Amino acid sequence: MTIIRVAPVRKNITVNAPQAHAFEVFAARFNAWWPKDHHIGKVAMTEAVIEPRAGGRWYEKGEDGSECEWGRVLAWEPPTRLVLSWTINGKFQVDDTVDSEVEVRFVAESANKTRVELEHRIAAADAAALREAVDSPRGWGSLLESYVKEAAA
Repeated sequence: MTIIRVAPVRKNITVNAPQAHAFEVFAARFNAWWPKDHHIGKVAMTEAVIEPRAGGRWYEKGEDGSECEWGRVLAWEPPTRLVLSWTINGKFQVDDTVDSEVEVRFVAESANKTRVELEHRIAAADAAALREAVDSPRGWGSLLESYVKEAAA
């Protein structure tokens, strides 16, 4: 199987919150803003989790207690940076051949304003389809809008 690399998806958004709070909401309170309909497990999702350490899992819990891993925490550097592996293909199925990463940087612009820079680097057999999906209206743009609302609350 040939792995293809495509141009990364980049999204930037400003949060009306201090840098540490912006990181905390994105990473440690991931479940508070991640939409429940954005899951890949076979049953409805009850929780989305990013374990708070390098090497931790990035996964969902289903209502039947099942777990579906999306990737791993590659870098946990509060309050400035989070890097996650992404092992989901363009059909939104777990695929161990996918070698993508989501890097999120939290840049303090003032005491109460943080710029969040997300870069999804894609390497997969179906890289073009995956890029199209995560850059679509229901992709990272709308997900970050949900995050901003939670971070400002």
